Amino acid sequence: MEKATANGGRRSSHVLLFAYPMHGHMSPMLQFAKRLASKGLLVTFLTTSSVTESLQIDLPPSYPIHLRFISDFHTEVIETLKQRHEAFAAAVSRSLGEFLDGALINGDHPPRLMVFDSVMPWAMEVARSRGLEAAPFFTESAAVNHILNQVYEGSLSIPAPENAAVSIPSLPNLEAEDLPYFPSVIREVTLEFMTRQFSSFKDAKWIFINTFDQLEPQIVNWMGERWPIKTVGPTVPSAYLDGRLEKDKTYGLKRQKPEDGRAVEWLDSKETASVVYISFGSLVMLAEKQVKELTNFLTESGLPFLWVLRESEMEKLPENFIQETSGKGLVVNWCSQLEVLSHKAVGCFVTHGGWNSTLEALSSGVPMVAVPQWIDQTTNAKFIADVWEIGVRVKLNEKHEIATKDELEASIRQVIEGREKKNSIKWRKLAKEAVDEGGSSDKNIEDFAKTIMLLSN
Repeated sequence: MEKATANGGRRSSHVLLFAYPMHGHMSPMLQFAKRLASKGLLVTFLTTSSVTESLQIDLPPSYPIHLRFISDFHTEVIETLKQRHEAFAAAVSRSLGEFLDGALINGDHPPRLMVFDSVMPWAMEVARSRGLEAAPFFTESAAVNHILNQVYEGSLSIPAPENAAVSIPSLPNLEAEDLPYFPSVIREVTLEFMTRQFSSFKDAKWIFINTFDQLEPQIVNWMGERWPIKTVGPTVPSAYLDGRLEKDKTYGLKRQKPEDGRAVEWLDSKETASVVYISFGSLVMLAEKQVKELTNFLTESGLPFLWVLRESEMEKLPENFIQETSGKGLVVNWCSQLEVLSHKAVGCFVTHGGWNSTLEALSSGVPMVAVPQWIDQTTNAKFIADVWEIGVRVKLNEKHEIATKDELEASIRQVIEGREKKNSIKWRKLAKEAVDEGGSSDKNIEDFAKTIMLLSN
């Protein structure tokens, strides 16, 4: 069969990618879709229709990736998070089945396999009941997935007893605070949501993880001896890594509200590695006490800063803060994070430590100050500080509530002046090598594409 390029060609080897409808889940799967398309596969990217209320998918026309949406509409009255999860699974299982029935029966090139976001484990049975092979895609690190699988299998409990040492095969020694953290108010339902990912994955022929071999070698090797693990990360637009994918400067996701374009222009006026970039992602809601400590630090430190703060969080800022710091700082509601992280003016990244943000900073060579909030972020912060040594984890006050302004300043000055920057440059090079031609992730994607092509002959 002729292998097509990203600019066209004959494609009959069809793969369906089914993404969970949240920004942090769609971004890595869209990037994986581009990599698959660049290997000559026909790709359909599928998600649910509700995502269009807040996001727009905008991919370069040079990539033969077809976009499709299925309904996640439900009529049930939703009063709890658990009910929301159950209603979503029921509604989307039905619409996914209907979509697959049409694609398998009426399509000119029916899909050979469906890659689905691992937080929707029921998708595997929907596909297999129709004779379609399915493979999960894990958007978290291998370490976090390994830990949560231990919880699923019953060999580990979360939360662990305070001050307890935690020993897990292939992982460094962990303390209780290094494990994924689930706030008590949502612990039961969220822990169930995160651990049920492992209910059906072990009999899959492929298991894709958004990491790369050299980043988590012991964990990947341990898991790979037991299951068909394939690392395919970091799933960051090619322009920031190997540069081999044409016009690949963004994930292809846009907010329905226009982005604030001031950030990059403002950075252009700043000295190299002088700016503290602050962002806690699209979901974290900082406590007012934490916002106060941050603003006190920014007011008193004299360091230039760029702070991305959602519109709904702006009311937590002290009165006149923006006006009083306008000479050295900029607060925006949204920006292109990769553009910011790749800018020469950025000296460090104060982050919640979500996995996408971690990979973006690592791929940009920017050291991090991790202020983890929940779920995977606590484990990511452990690896950022103690394993990869590309940042520090901020110590919380005695009540374990917030990071004080003094602790924030000490942490930020450490990563600006210490070895973390040098280590970040090293990891940036390794990330690029992983996705470049012949790298570990590139080989895994290439081998998978070749296998799918053989199935189509």
